[in-house]
Amino acid sequence: MSDSYPVRPEREDSRTLLQKIAEFIHPGPDSTDELIETLAEAEQNQLIGADSRKMLEGVIRMAEMSAGDVMVPAPRMDMVNIADPYDVVMHGVIDTAHSRFPVFEDDHENIIGILMAKDLLKLQRAPELNLRALLRPAVFVPESKGLNDLLRDFQSNHNHLAIVIDEFGRVAGLVTIEDVLEQIVGEIEDEFDIADDEGDIFGLPDKSYRVSGDTPIDRVESSFDVKLEGSDPEDCFETIGGLIAHEMGHVPKRGEQHVMAGLRFVVLHTRGGAVKWFKVTPDADVAS
Repeated sequence: MSDSYPVRPEREDSRTLLQKIAEFIHPGPDSTDELIETLAEAEQNQLIGADSRKMLEGVIRMAEMSAGDVMVPAPRMDMVNIADPYDVVMHGVIDTAHSRFPVFEDDHENIIGILMAKDLLKLQRAPELNLRALLRPAVFVPESKGLNDLLRDFQSNHNHLAIVIDEFGRVAGLVTIEDVLEQIVGEIEDEFDIADDEGDIFGLPDKSYRVSGDTPIDRVESSFDVKLEGSDPEDCFETIGGLIAHEMGHVPKRGEQHVMAGLRFVVLHTRGGAVKWFKVTPDADVAS
């Protein structure tokens, strides 16, 4: 009895002899490092552009990273206390300029939800509402969760922030979809990233100012009518970011502040270990 199913012919190898020899001499990459080297060669041969090469490298490296590698550590998390009055919450939201905040009750470990900054506007229109009614469910992930899986979860669940938990169930930090995407495309510019030719000192509604870390010291002095001198008169700095970092004695982090010459400098945004933007509040009561 003959077979009722015809035998499928094998796919013909369309490679030329030259291609077979080349692949034998130069086999494909066997490791992540070799694959990245291959991408670098492709860029040198103008097969791909520099931006494409960086993004592809980011995708490859991201496969080996976890939430714990890119999270904002717990001590640096900006959080909202559910017991705080509306004015205190609003002031904190304005100062930090985030769009989402973990909300805790009684203890920082007891996170009960996520507050969207835009939802605070609802309280102005409907004062009978309370902060608890505005909270959205918090998503918790382990430190070991891979970034590929985390990005997939963010996409499918439409969440942009997750609370990272350590092996003992304690809050280790938080991670956002922006933190994950930056591993692929590099740092994503936010509302504080303004082109250099658009200025360096801006007035804010609360009578404070947003000042670029690259602003020359003499411009800050003339704008605020102060004299900025470091602890060591022999030190010479050109930018306000360099001076403040030196006086603080370490690389500034977001949320840290320093007082000098009657001005309070609060770090709003950093990039590459340098301060990108300060929030500056002139205060006659601040000791110089």
